[in-house]
Amino acid sequence: MIVLHQIDPIAFHLGPLQVHWYGIMYLLGFGTAWWLGRRRVTAGRLPGVSEQAYGDLLFYAMLGVVLGGRLGYVFFYSFHDLLRDPLMLLRIWEGGMSFHGGLLGVVAAAWWWSRRHRLHLFDTVDFIAPLVPPGLGFGRLGNYIGGELWGKYTDAGWGVVFPRAPEFSNWTREQIHSQFASGALERFARHPSQLYQALLEGLVMFLALWWFSSKPRPRYAVSGLFALLYGCFRFLIEFVRVPDPQIGYLAFGWLTMGQVLSLPLIALGLFWLWWSRRQPTLQPLAVPPNAG
Repeated sequence: MIVLHQIDPIAFHLGPLQVHWYGIMYLLGFGTAWWLGRRRVTAGRLPGVSEQAYGDLLFYAMLGVVLGGRLGYVFFYSFHDLLRDPLMLLRIWEGGMSFHGGLLGVVAAAWWWSRRHRLHLFDTVDFIAPLVPPGLGFGRLGNYIGGELWGKYTDAGWGVVFPRAPEFSNWTREQIHSQFASGALERFARHPSQLYQALLEGLVMFLALWWFSSKPRPRYAVSGLFALLYGCFRFLIEFVRVPDPQIGYLAFGWLTMGQVLSLPLIALGLFWLWWSRRQPTLQPLAVPPNAG
């Protein structure tokens, strides 16, 4: 069934304030991470760490996601725009966030927090890894609701017509609706790649990592599985996703920046999984909720 995307990206208004679905998705992602993380803290999956200390970690991680995501997008995807207009770095409301930049931001936050609590960085990262996929899933749902980051044209029966796509830049809303009703827009149907990513990076990764981390694993193992799964899923989905227009394809008529940035994750994931075989295994140690 071909679908016309007609979801309003604005969820509701609070007076003059517009509340966007994308922002709500971010809140759902952080809220889910907080809830799941508290369960893991209570179960002693990060020995010696209290719920209050975990709250600090989540706060730093939130800052890392936002700052790292924005910096990553600007430097990986829009560096030429930054040179022309340095202030665009601050205009987050215009859109533009990078997962790979956000990941680096989270790792930096985890390093800072681990140093303060005298923990090994990868004990913290292994703890965080299963909490990330729900946020990725909600973020991709936010991309779909906003009608952005769409896929390539498809003749599959589940394609979506996105009015924000460039082929409709000079069309009115009424023209799009009338032409869609007549069946004339089926040739513009695209892969809903945002939903593919929500499924793989969100649901599938969460189930795999939550199951894998349900038993004590050697240091680096959970982080390795996270990096390997995300890198593989992102690399594959890029084949049906339209590359960023300001960059396009980097080589071979198909290689995208998203794929280039995913290759190091795949390599690191494989290395960490191999290296984990020689590492100690952190054993759970339940602590009182407000201890420490």
